[in-house]
Amino acid sequence: MTLNQTDFEKFFHPAHTAIIGVSAGDYKFGGTSFLMKLKQGGYPGQLYPINPKANEIQGLKAYPDLLSLPVVPDLAIVCVAAGFVPAILEDCARIGLGHIHILTSGFKETGLAEGKLLEERIVAIAREKGLKIIGPNCMGPYCPGAGLTAWGAIPGLSGSVGIISQSGGLTQRLTEYTSSLGIGVDKAVSFGNAAVLDSTDFLSMMGQDDNIRVIAMYLESVKNAPKLLQITKAVNQYKPIILWKGGESPAGAATATSHTGAMAGSQKLWQAFYRQTGVTRVSSMNECVDALMAFSLLPAPAGNGVFLIGGGGGNSVAYSDTFSRQGFEVPALSATTMDFLRRSVPTAGSIAGNPLDMWRTFIDADYLAQVLELGYGDPAVSIILVDRLIPRTAYHFPDLADPTPATLAYLKNRQPAKPTVFSIDSDGGDPQLADTGARLRAQFCKAGIPAYPSAGRAARALHHLYHYHVRQKREDGSAADLKTNS
Repeated sequence: MTLNQTDFEKFFHPAHTAIIGVSAGDYKFGGTSFLMKLKQGGYPGQLYPINPKANEIQGLKAYPDLLSLPVVPDLAIVCVAAGFVPAILEDCARIGLGHIHILTSGFKETGLAEGKLLEERIVAIAREKGLKIIGPNCMGPYCPGAGLTAWGAIPGLSGSVGIISQSGGLTQRLTEYTSSLGIGVDKAVSFGNAAVLDSTDFLSMMGQDDNIRVIAMYLESVKNAPKLLQITKAVNQYKPIILWKGGESPAGAATATSHTGAMAGSQKLWQAFYRQTGVTRVSSMNECVDALMAFSLLPAPAGNGVFLIGGGGGNSVAYSDTFSRQGFEVPALSATTMDFLRRSVPTAGSIAGNPLDMWRTFIDADYLAQVLELGYGDPAVSIILVDRLIPRTAYHFPDLADPTPATLAYLKNRQPAKPTVFSIDSDGGDPQLADTGARLRAQFCKAGIPAYPSAGRAARALHHLYHYHVRQKREDGSAADLKTNS
């Protein structure tokens, strides 16, 4: 089945949605919970609950089957037991309903012959009738801009991120995590067993989608490795792809088989895949979201020279080591920058240079703006990290107004061309510190300034950003050389 972007429109912007398998009783995961969440999220389209034993469900007219509907829905969400799914698909084909999400599990992921045969039957019907199917065993499509938020962050935040994942739970968590930081999602899909539509279909679609600027993927396996290689390599040249590969350990690979019924694949083959495609490889939820934040909010860095601004001699040493380990330089600053710092930084108890150890940057937004301006004009500097300590009892902070609003206003008006991120010291076991740090991070991120809970996480995210653009420049240069020599 050859698909283009318009073939997916009804999955993500359905005007009419049928939910097959909605209980008329109390809350139950599946059709009932999907119906409730769609209503809660403000889905603007028409909802048609299907239950042969009910006339009304949650204030909506219920229908005994798809054949009884007054219209042909754009999307069907199938939540009945696995054995009934083939008959539902036949009904979909009979009325011309071609876009189907199968939430139901109980197929090849069970490892049982019956489940495998049922999934093969799904594939056969889809091929014969031309049905487009997401799943089975998955949470399906998610699109905040269309009010299609039956799971994940509800009502969600629309933005420029695309998410493709075999795991429903991880897809859901990614939408919640990014939304809490002000990083919106345009489309997400949990595709489970990938009986009909696979990761390559959704990657090709999101690669063509102008609303999506960066794509995050969680994969446990792939059915067509050469196709994935080809599409990933092409899309990653103009749109960053962040890949979290599950099942890299023997235990993870075994779990992946029981999760989606798929084999995780050879690590040597995946290593070759990373080299050939240049995708950004991550290995955790935090690293994935940190990279998404960097790619979504920051311009391309011109070089790898980092200006570290903050306070504390120990932090200055530790941050220098952290960024050096990620391949960055902490360069000497220009004469103009150093002249200002020597005049404004006390000789005792501070360090004028790079890193800059100067507590005034924590409490004086105007002074921080002056230092940032010098960094933006300094040819040795391509990236800036500002350490933002959280005032607390342990520190001898004066009782002054919070400088954060003034700092954010300056950065918003300045729109710096050099990537600028904040490190907010909130890692550790102090719950009050963690809570304050999370709220402060969200405040910065929602203003368009990436903020990380540690310098280490900031450095890793900037490493991904820098190396993606280095590769792009190298490939662009190679292409230009080929054109010149041809």
